[in-house]
Amino acid sequence: MSEELARFEATLGDPAPAPGLAPALAGLWWGLRGAWDQAHRIVQAHEDDPAACWVHAWLHRIEGDLGNAAYWYRRAGRSMPRGSTEEEGRAIARALLAG
Repeated sequence: MSEELARFEATLGDPAPAPGLAPALAGLWWGLRGAWDQAHRIVQAHEDDPAACWVHAWLHRIEGDLGNAAYWYRRAGRSMPRGSTEEEGRAIARALLAG
C-alpha cells in the first residue's frame, strides 16, 4: 500500500475529509465511509471531471443501479469492473492519489 493511500485511509475515521481534497477524492472519501448521499452530491456537481464521473459510477454500482453506473463509467472512459465495490473503491483511491 502506498504511503499516500495509507494516509488517506487513516482519515476515514475522521469526522470530515481533509481540507483541499479534489472533489472526486472527497466524494470517494464519503463513499468509503458509507455516506452515499453526501458522496453523490459532491461528484454530481462535477460532471465534467472524468475522475468525479468514475466515483459517480462506483457509487451507482454500490447502489445497485447498474444501468446508471454504466452511463457514468462511459463518461469516465472506463469499463465496469467485476470485483467488489470495496476493492474498486480502494483501486480508485490508489489511482487518484497517484495523480
